[in-house]
Amino acid sequence: MANPNNLEHNIEDEIRSEQIKKGKKGFKARFEKIAAAVTKVTGSSSAFLVAVAIILIWAFTGPIFHYSDTWQLVINTGTTIITFLMVFIIQQSQNKDSLAIQLKLNELIASDERASNRLIVVEDLTQDELELLKKFYIRLSDLAKTENDLHSSHSVDEASDLHQYKRNSHQARIELMKKKS
Repeated sequence: MANPNNLEHNIEDEIRSEQIKKGKKGFKARFEKIAAAVTKVTGSSSAFLVAVAIILIWAFTGPIFHYSDTWQLVINTGTTIITFLMVFIIQQSQNKDSLAIQLKLNELIASDERASNRLIVVEDLTQDELELLKKFYIRLSDLAKTENDLHSSHSVDEASDLHQYKRNSHQARIELMKKKS
């Protein structure tokens, strides 16, 4: 069995070596920085106000340009190009955020000895497998509802054993509290 400290050390070494190998000047690194900055700026209330101002200016210039085809083409072309580029920028940011969230959830799952480690790679399952897993969690939720206890939770691997363990622990805590009262 691998030593957890060696695994952590190996991961840190691998990250450092990847950073050195790729450098921080590659297209991907620059795109990530630009995408993060653009996403932050375009998601602000100031950016919204600028967009509204541009549309109002365009609308007010309509009579000046006699609502011509060129006048309409300006806004259509501008919004189409911006939308097209923003799709890629937003998707890159979403992918990075999703990966970060998955890693954080994986850490939480891995750190709890009662949690099912099979869920660490749940994002790699097919849609049908995810639907099957969802049905299982619905059954676990139904189990918790029958107990009228919001604090009950269950793992995929040890649902019935863990259910009984948690139920007994909860009952023992209730009994202990009654004795103290």
